[in-house]
Amino acid sequence: MPWCCGVSIDNILTKNKYELGNCSTEAGCDCVKFQKSCLSAKFTKSALQRKYDGPNSWGKTYGEHKAFLEFSMEQYKDIQEFCKTLGIDFTASAMDVVSLHQMDSMNVPFIKIGSGDANNFPLLKQAAALQTPLVISTGMQTFETVDRIVQIMESANKRNFALMHCVSSYPTEPQNCELPRILWLKEKYPNIVIGYSGHEMGIEISTAAVLLGARIVERHFTLDRNQKGSDHKCSLEPLQMKNLVCGIKSLKHTLNSSTSLTITEIISLLDESADVRNALKCSTIEKIMMPCEMNCRDKLGKTLVAAKDLPKGHIISPADLCVKVSEPNGISAEYIDDVVGLQLTQSVSVDEPLFWDHMNNEM
Repeated sequence: MPWCCGVSIDNILTKNKYELGNCSTEAGCDCVKFQKSCLSAKFTKSALQRKYDGPNSWGKTYGEHKAFLEFSMEQYKDIQEFCKTLGIDFTASAMDVVSLHQMDSMNVPFIKIGSGDANNFPLLKQAAALQTPLVISTGMQTFETVDRIVQIMESANKRNFALMHCVSSYPTEPQNCELPRILWLKEKYPNIVIGYSGHEMGIEISTAAVLLGARIVERHFTLDRNQKGSDHKCSLEPLQMKNLVCGIKSLKHTLNSSTSLTITEIISLLDESADVRNALKCSTIEKIMMPCEMNCRDKLGKTLVAAKDLPKGHIISPADLCVKVSEPNGISAEYIDDVVGLQLTQSVSVDEPLFWDHMNNEM
């Protein structure tokens, strides 16, 4: 897979899309990525009805907020055509099964699976069956879940996918970036392209990620960090993005596809930046879910929910389960195989989250 520098744009008012596209192209980005959600497939009814009236809200409920920000398929096709005129690739993160197949139908160069779905094994299995390449972020996930992702891909003979080191905290403080995870992923999976999806402030840490061996870089992009919205503050403005892309592309002349520098060499090369020093530290040897990621996990982590009304005494099958963002959170999505085969000790209504005390673990 070639070197790639991409820009992630959270869905914003349509009137800005052309300016964002032009700025992305002028910055030298290879690809611009949006987010695609089918709200009923991604969220439970209770999650969509949750009160959401903070300073970054575009509606009185979370459902109204998300509906305001979501583009239609016609708008995505319009954006895709505009990107073609600029000579820049277009794609989006597929946030649910419906969106996965919608993006695949658009013949995008790859589909992004975000950190919130890295433990959504049913979605990953459907994605692995596609011909379209995948880029999978690993924020909020443990080593065991990352290994399961790779197993799912290998079981489907899926070779054209990449893993992204990511910390799901917005913005991510330098001491929480834990860039050596890139080295761990490269060592653990030497035949898989490893990248970096960063949410930190500034560009030095992302540059350090490339020097460690990241071959895909994704950063959020905005025209103005003071705009309304929680992600703007950890996004890059046009000049920053241009400087990052130019810096990364200049490294292509000194690093080949397998080269990475030592941590000492990186610190020296980047003028001993304190932020880079902190980002190059790791709290543990193996990948874990970090405390700074818990807010995102609680808000957007995927939960096992009932796909239909399930009576007391029912033995759970895969067809009985969906994976969604729920309010409240239930059993985390990665435990789906542990839940299948258990007997319900009480009835559960469609779209309700499942909890361990709903079922008999002694069968």
